[in-house]
Amino acid sequence: MSEQPDYSRLAGGAALGARLRRLSERIDRESAQLYAAFGIEFEQRWFGILNQIIRNGPMTVGDIASALRLTHVSISQARRSLEAKGFVHSLTDGKDARRRPIALSRNGGPRARGLHDRSQHCCRRLARAGTLACKASAG
Repeated sequence: MSEQPDYSRLAGGAALGARLRRLSERIDRESAQLYAAFGIEFEQRWFGILNQIIRNGPMTVGDIASALRLTHVSISQARRSLEAKGFVHSLTDGKDARRRPIALSRNGGPRARGLHDRSQHCCRRLARAGTLACKASAG
């Protein structure tokens, strides 16, 4: 059985978006492996959301998306996984029922803050790897 051709690579610049998505998925996958090696259950995509809520208190999906310059869909998907893991929960806005701010759960707050302390070593390694990847792609 022959190996499938790498269509994204063959298409060159025309497939830039597909190649960037592939790179993003690889970064997410390898970051998760690194966190797991340190005994930390964490998805890279959670960082920005948790950081925004820790810094600013409860925020809507739209507010977080705007602050992080990401899509509403991306933040909604990450929110669902954070809710499933017990880090966050949705609140009801008393003035506008359409608004559903996201807040750290009772257990999620200490867990999120504890992740910061436990992940410092991981973050330094990820930063070094990112710097190396940027240098490699520029050369």
